[in-house]
This record gives sequence, structure tokens and C-alpha cells, in this order.
Amino acid sequence: MSVAVTVVIPAYNAASYLAETLASVFSQTFTDFEVLIIDDGSTDNTAEIAHFYTQQEQRAQYFLQANQGVSASRNQGIELAKGELIAFLDADDQWLPNKLEAHVKHFDASPHLGISFARVEFMSSEGQPTGVLSRSKLRAIELKDLYYENLIVTPSNAVIRRAAFEQVGGFNQDRDLMGMEDAELFIRLICQGWNVEGIDQVLTRYRTAEAGVSSNLDRMERHWEKFSDEVKNYAPELVAQHYKRAKAFFLRYLARRSIRLGLPAKIGLDFMARSWQTDWRLILQEPRRTLLTWLAVYSRSLM
Repeated sequence: MSVAVTVVIPAYNAASYLAETLASVFSQTFTDFEVLIIDDGSTDNTAEIAHFYTQQEQRAQYFLQANQGVSASRNQGIELAKGELIAFLDADDQWLPNKLEAHVKHFDASPHLGISFARVEFMSSEGQPTGVLSRSKLRAIELKDLYYENLIVTPSNAVIRRAAFEQVGGFNQDRDLMGMEDAELFIRLICQGWNVEGIDQVLTRYRTAEAGVSSNLDRMERHWEKFSDEVKNYAPELVAQHYKRAKAFFLRYLARRSIRLGLPAKIGLDFMARSWQTDWRLILQEPRRTLLTWLAVYSRSLM
């Protein structure tokens, strides 16, 4: 039996958060959906929590696979999906009650829309709303915009037309792309002519990581380089024209992330200095955000 929306929830050792995440799905005002919980070889009691919901809700199904990574889990969900629209939700994030209703209306009004997204509110690691919202561009999105920055922020914020997946395939499963696989997919979709557009409402809450070390940021930079190499395969002119600007954007993002993680000030200063060196024109394109990031990392060095 077909449904309007398939909700794909990849879960790996997600027992701490999965119940809250599923509760946010089953509190939706729009009800014509199925939920596929893809357990990527968890060793905690993720399965027990998932089975509780499948017993309570006919719309929920549980699937277990050997550990292959989050992209493989999402792709498994895409293969099993019956919905014309596919929504992704990481097992530690949450949706607001009108999430699916708003996106379904968006797609109904826009036949060429491939990806619908909205504003995101960031949660603390404990699940408390922070009041901090994503400020992404929502309209007239060009290919370079998605190369400069992941406007969608997280797969939990994306609802994608199933026909788009049938045209371009699923998520790239290369683990050297970890953290960038969603951005790579979004660019692939827009390269095939699908529109990407946002809704000016907060519909998703995104849980931020609790702590980290500088090597994590170094690894993220390596994954970004791999992402850029992948994009070059099908959009070589984009990378040739915009590589330096996009790299400068990403280095600035790593500087901001170093602050959120509470890392030593030297790390943020280094990323910010390299951002300037890579493309100083970033300050002309986004003066306020760039200066605020620089001031934030510099002020930490004075403490």
C-alpha cells in the first residue's frame, strides 16, 4: 500500500534518544506516512525501543542490518520506501508537529521541487532548545550556494521527492565523505535540474555534538576535500570557479565549530587565518558573519 511520505530513521546505538525522536514523528499533524527504522548493527537496546513502537504503531517497521554506516542505512530506507516523498530523521533529532504537513503542501505547490527544507533550531546535547536558528538562504538557490555551504544543515531537515532518487541514486557510501554525504547528494540533485527551496519556519530540532578534539576538525577538513573531488566529477566548472571561496567558507565554519566545542583558541584562530588566506573576498560577500566569527575566536585568545 502506498503512502504519501516515508520517514527513514537510521539508528546506531541510539537508545538514549530514539524514543523522543519517534514520539516527535508520531505527533505529526499529517498522518499519511510510514516509518522505517534502519538499525545499523546496534549493540545497545535500540532494537528493544524500536520494537516497542512497531507493536504500538502499524505505520512503523524495524529493519536490522550489519554495520555499514549511516549512508548505507539511508539507502536501505530509500529502497524499501513506498512514499512519493522521503523524509530523513537522524535518531537523535526531533521534528515539530507541523513538519510533514508543511513540506507536503510545499511539494504540492511546486511540481519541480526536488528538495524541501526549513529552518533548524539547534538543541544542546541534552536536548534543550537553544533558541539558535539556522539562517540559510531559502529561495533562488543556485548550485554555487550549495557548494559554499550546506544550506540544509542536516538530513533531518530534508524531504526529497522519490522521483529525484530514481534519477540520481542515493547517498554516496564512501566513508571518507562522512559528514559531507548529504551535501554531495544535494548538489547532485540540483545538477540534474531539480529545484531546492526552503520554508521560512522552524520545523526541525538538531542535536549538536557534545564535545570533540581538534583532530575531529582536521578529519572534517579532509572529508570536505573528498567532497569537493566528488563534485568535480560531475560539475568541474563549479569547482574550478568556486573552489577557493567554498574552502574559505568551510574553514570559517570550522573556526565557529571550534568555539562551540570549547577547543583552545589557537585552533579557531588558525582556521580563521587560513580562511582569510584562501579567499579574503569572503569578508566582502558576508562581512557581518565573517567579522563576528573572527572577533569570537580572537576574544577567546585574550581570556
